[in-house]
Amino acid sequence: MKEVVILGGGYGGMNTLHGLLDQIPEDVHITVVDRNPYHSLKTEFYTIAAGTESDRHARVDFPKHEQVTYVFDEVEKIDTDNETIVIKGGEKSLPYDYLLIGLGCEDNYHGIEGAREFTESVQTFSKARSAGFAINNLGAYGKVTVVGAGLSGIEVASEVRESRPDLNIRLLDRGETVLKAFDSKIQDYVEKWFKDNEVEVIHGANVEYVEKDGVCNNGVCYLNDVTVWTAGVRPNFLVRELPFEKDDQEKVIVNDFYQVPTHQNVYVVGDCASSEHSPSAQLAGQQGEKVADVLNAVLKDRVPERPSEVKLKGALGSLGKNDGFGNMLQKPMTGVLPRLAKSGVLWLSKRH
Repeated sequence: MKEVVILGGGYGGMNTLHGLLDQIPEDVHITVVDRNPYHSLKTEFYTIAAGTESDRHARVDFPKHEQVTYVFDEVEKIDTDNETIVIKGGEKSLPYDYLLIGLGCEDNYHGIEGAREFTESVQTFSKARSAGFAINNLGAYGKVTVVGAGLSGIEVASEVRESRPDLNIRLLDRGETVLKAFDSKIQDYVEKWFKDNEVEVIHGANVEYVEKDGVCNNGVCYLNDVTVWTAGVRPNFLVRELPFEKDDQEKVIVNDFYQVPTHQNVYVVGDCASSEHSPSAQLAGQQGEKVADVLNAVLKDRVPERPSEVKLKGALGSLGKNDGFGNMLQKPMTGVLPRLAKSGVLWLSKRH
């Protein structure tokens, strides 16, 4: 049997799995390793943190197939020399002939003192739950600070505002405007939304350190009850430890087939793979589909065709349940339409 191991049941891993199951040869066995017994819709973790949706809203069952085995545990090491995956505790290992790494990212604390210890996060399901518990257990008029004004920070801050109108919410933005990767029309719209909904936005932020009860920024310490960190990500630590060539963001450099050039039976997608595009669920999903095409050929001893270029359809974000923004049809759009489009994408994801 040819052993295929998929590390990570996220968007890249699941699209690869679905693509392989469409035409899986009889002599192939697939093992999927994930910490959770379900596919997690990471783009919806902000709703868990805000308490506006239940866990079930952001979960999808893994597909069942007689040639697929699931291991629900943490990975301790990726041993590329011996072509094995060491599971937590070192008591179990999984050999592979072909490996797909789609382990995603983790928070980048940039070496800021106290950030790891005293902030909440939305990078994993368990951390989003923790954030939701901390925020929704606050008494009336509690103080919440969100560090980082990219897409994650915007969605967390706006969803918390909708969930808890009584809370005092502050957003620390390192730049001169929120959502620096988006069109100025969207930036202005979101800035106005925060102003109208009494979310304080502080630009030019430079967080110096974080304490249990506050954040110190540019010499001013703000007292608050909960701090949520959304100020950047980096590849999973297991990927950073691999002896592969990486770019300046610590992501593995891959060839046109998403293979590691020196280990062409190892494929990398999503937040772990070097790319000209910014990390997103859409990017990881498309890469997963392309890896499935490549692997389908390789597993049948055929020469794979070079994958076509990734073509992203734009980015969507929410401002609560009834407002949003995004790039649609290569045009910046705001209001109800992009919010409906985001809901439609979620609906499709759940019924993949």
